[in-house]
Amino acid sequence: MSYKVSLPVFEGPFDLLVYLIENAQMSIYDIQVSEITGQYMAYLRTMREQDFNVGTEFMVLAATLIDIKSKMILPRTSPDGTTVLEEDPRSELVERLLEYKRFKKGAEILAEQEAYMSLVYEKPQEDISAYLDEPDEYLALDIRQFATAFDLFLRKKKREEDVRAHYTRVEREKASIESRMVYIKDRFKSALARGIGRLSLKELIPNKKDRYDVVVTFTSVLQMMRDRYLDAEQKHTYGEILVTPGEKNLEDTIGHEQ
Repeated sequence: MSYKVSLPVFEGPFDLLVYLIENAQMSIYDIQVSEITGQYMAYLRTMREQDFNVGTEFMVLAATLIDIKSKMILPRTSPDGTTVLEEDPRSELVERLLEYKRFKKGAEILAEQEAYMSLVYEKPQEDISAYLDEPDEYLALDIRQFATAFDLFLRKKKREEDVRAHYTRVEREKASIESRMVYIKDRFKSALARGIGRLSLKELIPNKKDRYDVVVTFTSVLQMMRDRYLDAEQKHTYGEILVTPGEKNLEDTIGHEQ
């Protein structure tokens, strides 16, 4: 059974080098060149073993690291024992790494902005010169045309008011039916406590002279019959309607409706 190591994808040699430095928790200003060079070369060998296409830029940086490593191990004193002051061989590499990190950070910010702007949609520009050239428009209507237009306006307004009134009435009826179902439940609770197992539809109407009240009660009973909280029986046409508790417990009607 073969074992494969999954390697992250790096955009270039500096991306790999920054990864190794940060992974080793080194300061970018004080790179342990010997250690980091060994890790870099080991990583390149692993990439080759897994058939990764190692570009020439990776090899150029590898050569640069080896060169810096060799300079770091050279003696820093002259034959007579005096210290030779030289520029740190890592200085140029540090500057290139810092510049790379700045550009990478800028690229990440631009990528975030691109992702954000891809979700922003703009309305296409329209030509509104027709409205700017002649902003004032006058209607050339005689009295008959004006009266016709005004009549159409009044009819439209009345239709809107009728629709609004209809929905208001529907909402009021809905609230009335819900409260009437609670009222019916309470009436049955009181009747059952007295040993009465059925009530007539008339007994469930608070105001028998109000036609709206009769309709609301009848509709509420039908709703509770549909939900199996009540049953009803009428032995002959136009006869008295007797209402009895159904399969479901009437105690659940309040919670059911709310």
